[in-house]
Amino acid sequence: MVTVDWTFYAQASNRISKASRMADPLAQIVGLLQPGAPFSKCVTGSGPWRVRRTQSPNPYYVAVIMGSVRYRDAKDGDVIVNAGDFILIPSAQDFMMWSEAPSVDADMVVEPIILPEGGYRVGRVDGPVDMRALVGYCIFQSEDAVLLSSLLPELVVVRGEHRLAMLMQLLGEEAVGSKPGREVVLQHLLEVLLIEALRSAADLGEAPGLLRGLSDDRLALAIRAMHASPGRGWTVAELAREAALSRSGFHDRFQNEVGMAPMEYLKAWRLALAKDLLRKRERSVGEIARLVGYRSAAAFSVAFMRGVGVSPARYARDTAAIPAGTMAEDFDGAIA
Repeated sequence: MVTVDWTFYAQASNRISKASRMADPLAQIVGLLQPGAPFSKCVTGSGPWRVRRTQSPNPYYVAVIMGSVRYRDAKDGDVIVNAGDFILIPSAQDFMMWSEAPSVDADMVVEPIILPEGGYRVGRVDGPVDMRALVGYCIFQSEDAVLLSSLLPELVVVRGEHRLAMLMQLLGEEAVGSKPGREVVLQHLLEVLLIEALRSAADLGEAPGLLRGLSDDRLALAIRAMHASPGRGWTVAELAREAALSRSGFHDRFQNEVGMAPMEYLKAWRLALAKDLLRKRERSVGEIARLVGYRSAAAFSVAFMRGVGVSPARYARDTAAIPAGTMAEDFDGAIA
C-alpha cells in the first residue's frame, strides 16, 4: 500500500501549470496528447521467461522494482533495465523482453499466470521471485496523438530517478482503486510522469525529434518562441534571428534535429492547437484563425481543409459528438 503524498502531488500539478504559462513546448505537447488512465499491474518473474509484443500502438512503460529485465527492438538493440530503472516506449509496435536468467524460445509466455493474491507471474509459478515490475500502458486521447507522439523519442530509458518510482507507485494505486476523483488524479499523474520521464532521459538517441531540438540551446529559443506566440506571422528569417543563426544554418539545423522544416513544425503545431480549440467550441472560427496565425477565417479554412480534410466548422460539429476516451477494465493484455 502506498500513502499518497499530496504535497508532492500539488507541487507536481503546479509545475505543469507554471510550465504551460511559460510556453514550455514539452508540457504543451503532453497536455495536447490528453493522456488517459493507465493500464497497469504488478508482474513478478521466476527463472527463464520471454514476452513479445507485436501490435501495441499505445505508450508502454516498465518500472522495475526488483531484479532486472532485458529489452530488445529492431532499432534500439538490447537494453538492460535494472531495479530502479524506467523505460517508456511512446509507440510500442514490436519488441521483446526476457529474463536475466538465460532463456530460449520455448520459454515464451503466451498467457501470464494470474496469481491468487493478485498480480501476474511470468516464468515458473512455484519458483523464487527474482524480478518484480510495474508494467502497463496508457492512451493518448487526442486525435493528434500520432503527429505529436512522433516528435518524441522512440525509446526513453531513465535510470535511478526516485521521483519517477514514486509516480509509478501512485499510478498503480490509483489504477486499481475506486476513490473519488480517480480519473482526474490519473490524468495529472500521467502528465507529470511523461514530462519527468522525457526530461530525465539521459540518452536522447539518434532519432530526431522535439527533445533533440529542445536540447539544442539555439533551436530551443526558436521553438519556445513559436509556442509562446503561435499567432505571430513567423518567417524562417525571424525564427533564425531568435536562434541567433543564419537563415540557411537555422533551417538545416532544425531539419536535422527535429526531423521537419521549421515552417512545417509551426504549421503542424498551429493545426494541433486549432483542432483542440475547435473541439472545445468556446471560440468562433474567426477567433481561432487569429489565435493560430491566420489573417482571416477564409485563409485558415483553406489551410485547415488541406491539412485535415474537412472544414473547421464541420470538424467542430463532428468532434463535439465524440465522447472522451473511456477507461477499459481488462488488464490482461498489458504484458502478454
